[in-house]
Amino acid sequence: MPKRILQGVVVSDKTDKTVVVLVERRFTHPLLKKTVRRSKRYQAHDASNAHKVGDVVRIEECAPISRTKRWTVLETGA
Repeated sequence: MPKRILQGVVVSDKTDKTVVVLVERRFTHPLLKKTVRRSKRYQAHDASNAHKVGDVVRIEECAPISRTKRWTVLETGA
């Protein structure tokens, strides 16, 4: 099974080697037929501390690194 890759915006880089990425998804509501926005925050491993708040990044699923980190930063996306 391939690893999932998501794109989002870095909203926090305070912890060492970790960034918090806000990923937003849009879908049509099944009954109202209106576009709905839902967002979720993922903690991702950033070994080089290269990414700062506001950067658009791509994150990939990985084996658990800590209690909350199951994602790693691939690169800065556009």
